[in-house]
Amino acid sequence: MRLLIVEDDVLIRKTVEMKFRKEGFEVVVAIDGKDGMEKFETTDPDIVLTDIMLPYISGLEIVRAIKSRPNKSIPVIVFSTMGQEAMVEEAYRLGADEFVKKPFSLAELAIRVKRLTKS
Repeated sequence: MRLLIVEDDVLIRKTVEMKFRKEGFEVVVAIDGKDGMEKFETTDPDIVLTDIMLPYISGLEIVRAIKSRPNKSIPVIVFSTMGQEAMVEEAYRLGADEFVKKPFSLAELAIRVKRLTKS
């Protein structure tokens, strides 16, 4: 099971990466929205975890691009901090499957990922 993490915060990115590697996932990481879209195109992930606020390409644009693909349904979980309710609503409108508020519990995130990937 391949998981793509798109997160510009180094500490969050590395923490989430280590958690899911321990859970047995093949993890691909991207440091910003542009890198995230490139890695999405080249790695064919089974699930995507993305921050909403990213340099170059926003997490909302990533959700829109992924969910507009015909014939393939890839779950997307978005991260956001407090005070971004309008962006969270937009992410759901664009097709995001889950929302996790920062700071978040790694255990809760793992449960949500496993539920969406049935792994």
